[in-house]
Amino acid sequence: MDISDRKKKILTAVIDAYIATAEPVGSKLIAQSGGLDLSSATIRNEMAELTAMGYLEQPHTSAGRVPSPQGYRLYVNELMERQRLSMEETERINSAMNLKMQQLDKLMSDIGRLASSLTQYPAVTLAAPVAATITRYDLIYVEADTFIAVVMLDGKDVENKLIHLPFSVDRGMIQRLAAVFNTDFTHITVDQITPERIDRAERACGDTMGLVSVVAAFAIDTLQNASRGEAILSGASNLLALPEFRDPDKAHQLLSYLSDSEHLLGLPAAEGEDSDIQVLIGPENVAEELKDSSVVIARYNAGDNMRGIIGVVGPTRMDYSGVAAKLRYIATGLSRILAAPEPPRGFEKLQVKEMTEDERKDSTK
Repeated sequence: MDISDRKKKILTAVIDAYIATAEPVGSKLIAQSGGLDLSSATIRNEMAELTAMGYLEQPHTSAGRVPSPQGYRLYVNELMERQRLSMEETERINSAMNLKMQQLDKLMSDIGRLASSLTQYPAVTLAAPVAATITRYDLIYVEADTFIAVVMLDGKDVENKLIHLPFSVDRGMIQRLAAVFNTDFTHITVDQITPERIDRAERACGDTMGLVSVVAAFAIDTLQNASRGEAILSGASNLLALPEFRDPDKAHQLLSYLSDSEHLLGLPAAEGEDSDIQVLIGPENVAEELKDSSVVIARYNAGDNMRGIIGVVGPTRMDYSGVAAKLRYIATGLSRILAAPEPPRGFEKLQVKEMTEDERKDSTK
């Protein structure tokens, strides 16, 4: 069913008022807010029709209305204005991001705290995954049925595992196994450890007992763990200041969910979408813990075809336009820093004012 322009204006006014107050909105408040030039009775009738259409809801016996998830979706898709950040906000973001390319995990943590501070919602940052490789294998013979597998990753991290076998092997076999892995399994990504490569290795060292598969499984597990992006949660305490989460049980449930990195890594945006901003409203979230919340996520380009995300989690009564503007600006800055061929000395690439054509010509003289 089509919705008239007048209904859209009233729905926008209701959502804006509810975002600001967290209280059910009545027709009198909308009429007094100005800008619509409609009587309270007309607004009341239109709000009743919007309720019947599913865009508004009437909680309990209150005379006021609140937006439904369907109403928020229409607002996000069609009605909200794309906000421009104030000079103070852009300067604050630029200042916080004008780092000298310190460790990426610290950068992600700092950016998460910045996003949470700007929006007053918990923020999630996900560092872009890196295709890790193993640079060296050491297989240490312990006794007939036991050896230690040690691998060094390209980032100089070291992982090891004590491997017990249901059969006996000699020291020479363990040495041949190490030689084959250092020849054929170093400097490759996890998807390159194929059954064909394992078969070749078994023939090369005369393995008939599945030893190559055992070490390859350890290598695959190590590379998969090293290649996963790290999810960081910032500003979780901001949730407790929101009226929607004054119920301790409800707040605890959501905070417990957000505190689990596995859940954050499972966010839809972590799987890679094309749009720069993704908004999931209430029931649109797959996770039961997020059904009463909204998630707004922006993607950034980390170079080498790798992408990360930065987002916030809050109530459905969220300033979607303002949050989207802040996250979009931060993500753009991250992309320009991380995807640059050479680390920039400062944050000169993210200027609020772009050069005119004449200025560009002058700069090349």
